Amino acid sequence: MARTHLVWDWNGTLLDDLSLVVASTNHTFAAVGGRSVDSDEHRRRFRRPVSEFYAEVLERAITDDEFEELDRIFHEAYRMGLTTIPLAADAEAAIKAWPGTQSLLSMWFHDELVPAVESRGLAGVFARVDGRPTEVDGGLKAGHLARHLDQLHVAGDQAVLIGDSIDDADAAASVGALCVLYTGGFTEPARLRASGVPVADSLVEAVSLAKAL
Repeated sequence: MARTHLVWDWNGTLLDDLSLVVASTNHTFAAVGGRSVDSDEHRRRFRRPVSEFYAEVLERAITDDEFEELDRIFHEAYRMGLTTIPLAADAEAAIKAWPGTQSLLSMWFHDELVPAVESRGLAGVFARVDGRPTEVDGGLKAGHLARHLDQLHVAGDQAVLIGDSIDDADAAASVGALCVLYTGGFTEPARLRASGVPVADSLVEAVSLAKAL
């Protein structure tokens, strides 16, 4: 196995929260008179920066101040349903299948991420758990991944990231890490396959591919 450390994404990867994200997104759009999207359209259009996704669906520019308000509305709605959201069906099996060290990097609020992870039976599993450090951050994951690996003292060329978005693949490439993308999350499978990185339809398969990189 060429890579010794695995970084997991949380939302849409280990956590099976697509339905809650779509519902929270539609609540957000409705608050400003926008239309709703279904899961298929969300998976087809979602991207980071999130403000660009919002602007595309709302068909108008989004100012920084408005995005801050939309971000607040989204997260309030998301929090309301979070406690009932399970891990992906094979998440625990996939975690156990990786023989090296593991960590978790999410764009969810750090202070809320840690108890969410622990309440799902994953306390002590990861060498490090990092969420978003600031109140408003709909941006790219690359900088967060660089800091995450630096804190772990893990070189990018020793790491593999498993996530569900093109942004995950871009973040991995930015630090010299490799990436496997999972089709069960927030992004349309065809978009993932077009990225050129390995794609898996289950988390266990994703780990198997990661071990072979």
